[in-house]
Amino acid sequence: MGQTKSNMVTGATGYIGKYITEELLTRGEEVRTLTGHLNRENPFDDQIEIYKYNFDKPEELEKSLYGVNTLYNTFWIRFSYGEINFDRAVYNSKILIDSAKRAGVKRIVHISIINADEKSDLPYFRGKGIVERYVKESRLSYAILRPTVLFGGEKSTESILINNIAWLLRNFPVFTIPGDGNYRVQPIYVKDLAKLAVDLGHKNENRFVNGVGPEIYTFNQLVHLIRNKINSDARIIHLPYWLPLIFSKIVGKSVNDIIITKDEMRGLMRDLLYSRYPPEGKTRFSSWLEEDSEFIGTEYASELKRYYLSKEV
Repeated sequence: MGQTKSNMVTGATGYIGKYITEELLTRGEEVRTLTGHLNRENPFDDQIEIYKYNFDKPEELEKSLYGVNTLYNTFWIRFSYGEINFDRAVYNSKILIDSAKRAGVKRIVHISIINADEKSDLPYFRGKGIVERYVKESRLSYAILRPTVLFGGEKSTESILINNIAWLLRNFPVFTIPGDGNYRVQPIYVKDLAKLAVDLGHKNENRFVNGVGPEIYTFNQLVHLIRNKINSDARIIHLPYWLPLIFSKIVGKSVNDIIITKDEMRGLMRDLLYSRYPPEGKTRFSSWLEEDSEFIGTEYASELKRYYLSKEV
């Protein structure tokens, strides 16, 4: 038998990282994790070793990576909040990649975003593009995985965007769509993405892979499908983008969260959550929704509470 490979997964108690970790453990591999949430409940108990990110102490970060063969990097932020911004996320990502090189890591599977572009005027996509280039120039063996919108998981609230669309449809008489709603989304099942990431971790060639599912929807179609499956009576109306943005801010204050940012809305409306390449994911969003419709959106999922208010950076 060959020697068991050691893997480092960033954010194993988060969303994507959790399912990558689960996939690795299922295959009998060793897993460590880096996290900014040391006090968060660990679903894997003593099956994994837990380390702090230690971006401010690169030598400690490097030590935690000694002996690791493959780094699965999910580290990023969804939006700027307080002192946490995209420039800092890029800076910390570079520290992580440099630490991995010094520690002797052989391969990195980097989770990016579809249509990442370092020339973009949208900070999320620009930052992702900058980090992609840094990974390419690191001389590490790499796979860069570019997913779109994620869905699925053990709890319906894990897929925040999809869950909160359903929550709004359940709790308000009107759901507002910016513009004509004809921009496209191509959601991928989180466990399909995790399996794809681990498969790429076991290969050697440098690759870019678009992580998308088999179904393509316009945003308008997606919202109507969710509304129908959860038996919502909400009226769906189309408005200039700034009106839904104002509505989201008002609702966001009531739940102490940021539901959607202006940049996220702009990215959605520019068709940036759609791929022109064949799908890698196999699970159909419509099939998953059929099975999970009783639970999705029954409670609100707070991005701030989950990832920012308890963040250690």
